[in-house]
Amino acid sequence: MNYLAHSYLTFTDGQIVGQFLEDFIKNRDRFSFPKDIQDGITLHRAIDTFTDSHPAIHEAKKVFAPLVRLYAGAFVDVSMDYFVANDLSLNSLSDWKAHSLRVYKVLNTHEELLPENFKKMLVKMEHDDWLYNYREDWGMKFSIQNVLNKAKYLDKDIPVYEAFLNNKKILQECYDDFFPDLIAHAKGINTLIQLDS
Repeated sequence: MNYLAHSYLTFTDGQIVGQFLEDFIKNRDRFSFPKDIQDGITLHRAIDTFTDSHPAIHEAKKVFAPLVRLYAGAFVDVSMDYFVANDLSLNSLSDWKAHSLRVYKVLNTHEELLPENFKKMLVKMEHDDWLYNYREDWGMKFSIQNVLNKAKYLDKDIPVYEAFLNNKKILQECYDDFFPDLIAHAKGINTLIQLDS
């Protein structure tokens, strides 16, 4: 899952911070953060593990694998945020906007805990409102190109965005089969986290 899904699948402000930090810190550093942020890191890892093993995600990867091979998972993650952002059974448009603004506010409130590379990304994320704009095709084009630009061994002109556009129906079906299961899993992990507190 990508940034929007991870931020949606949180239960406290600290978990929001932990969910975002996970991709930017070394494993040994996770215990230097307050407990609720550690909980967010734990939740992020549980979400990723569950996602990687879900049959619907395996199907979704087939859309991108012919173009990008082992990077298919990264493009599925970005694609799923498009469907999360457009899932009005989860939130209305105004609620998604409020969610995005809240996430940026929470992250900025915890700025002293954020690594420098994440702070730089957060400025761009907030300025262009990545979380809210995942709902737009142009937002997806930007996000997919961003992944391509960061991928070490991929040509920057691979038509991944076109594959996304041409396979929206398949990807939507994969999302529909997958995301309710992920929500239930995240709630279960959060319950375990609270019991462990």
